[in-house]
Amino acid sequence: MLCFRLFPVPGSGLVLVCLVLGALRSYALELTLQDSGKATCLYAKWQMTFRVRYETTNKTYKTQTISDLGAVTYNGSCGDDQSGPRIAVQFRSGFSWIANFTKAASTYSIDSISFSYNTSDNTTFPDAKDKGMHTVYQPLAINIPLNELFRCNSLSTLEDNDVVQHYWDVHVQAFVQNGTVSKMEFLCDKDKTSTVVPTVHTTVPSPTTTPTPRKPEAGTYSVNNGNGTCLLATMGLQLNITQDKVASVININPNTTHSTGSCQSHTALLRLNSSTIKYLDFVFAVKNENRFYLKEVNVSMNLVNGSVFSIANNNLSYWDAPLGSSYMCNKEQTVSVSGAFQINTFDLRVQPFNVIEGKYSTAQDCSADDDNFLVPIAVGAALAGVLILVLLAYFIGLKRHHAGYQQF
Repeated sequence: MLCFRLFPVPGSGLVLVCLVLGALRSYALELTLQDSGKATCLYAKWQMTFRVRYETTNKTYKTQTISDLGAVTYNGSCGDDQSGPRIAVQFRSGFSWIANFTKAASTYSIDSISFSYNTSDNTTFPDAKDKGMHTVYQPLAINIPLNELFRCNSLSTLEDNDVVQHYWDVHVQAFVQNGTVSKMEFLCDKDKTSTVVPTVHTTVPSPTTTPTPRKPEAGTYSVNNGNGTCLLATMGLQLNITQDKVASVININPNTTHSTGSCQSHTALLRLNSSTIKYLDFVFAVKNENRFYLKEVNVSMNLVNGSVFSIANNNLSYWDAPLGSSYMCNKEQTVSVSGAFQINTFDLRVQPFNVIEGKYSTAQDCSADDDNFLVPIAVGAALAGVLILVLLAYFIGLKRHHAGYQQF
């Protein structure tokens, strides 16, 4: 946990902000605001990405996804008689995000959210026609009972002309009473509808297994940056989860699954989420400057029994292929993330780097992996055969040699 102690904010006293960085590029933000008496007044944890459509100097339109916030600075206030609490986040070059809260007699509200971005930032918008600051303002008026924590794990989307904002894994409480964050939760509508009450059986075998679902439907996912599509993936995904000796097999439905991500020179992220999956991250990396591979998988999702399942592994080595090509495997493969979590893939094709015109490059098929595995076996068998022939020739020659001596 990285903690930043900021300058006192007028009317609110000292503010303490803590940022928790989860798995690579998960961008989970968590903060606590304290008043002058060091009592907690506001708590928030959330994840967010932005997608901005802009006009280029060539009079075409591009879409830039902003999921890597880069260096982040913070400000905030517990509020006073004139204004309510607020959260302010600054990132990249001139980007900012602000959330405002208000209070009524028995409720408090997430009143509004504003997002400002700077098209003069040549790293993010290198070919933008109109340079300068742009701000979108979204009134929300989400009413929450006082002394309850607002929770919305499901994906929420705000759209305003050229800007789409995605939020998930949101936990927030303003006007915290007695400095203690409430354990009572007020759920957003999507979380209410996605909550499934598990069936309770009188006899449960240990461990419990569920029937294996049919082969999952393959979905096509992509990530865009300022220059177009930078990552492509097509795959059917089947999750194998074991928690508390209960095994579950879950097929991912591509029709209800949303994809975001980011592309850097040596790393790329594909993030999938849905109403039950907070995030399923596939992180790719470059090795030896000429090959790519799947280096990391992170997952956090809600199970039908109401529990949260989370696993991360940043020391994997799957789907290895040369840069400038794609990796393809039509047969079933298993990515073993941990003893409790495996991913079966079907009809897989992925290219996390050097995508040209939004199309896959020549594929390296996983059958080549099998061929590579057979090569040392074939060589070893050939050497063993040669060794046997040499030994046979030696013993035959030795026998003839002794037979010659017996004739004298």
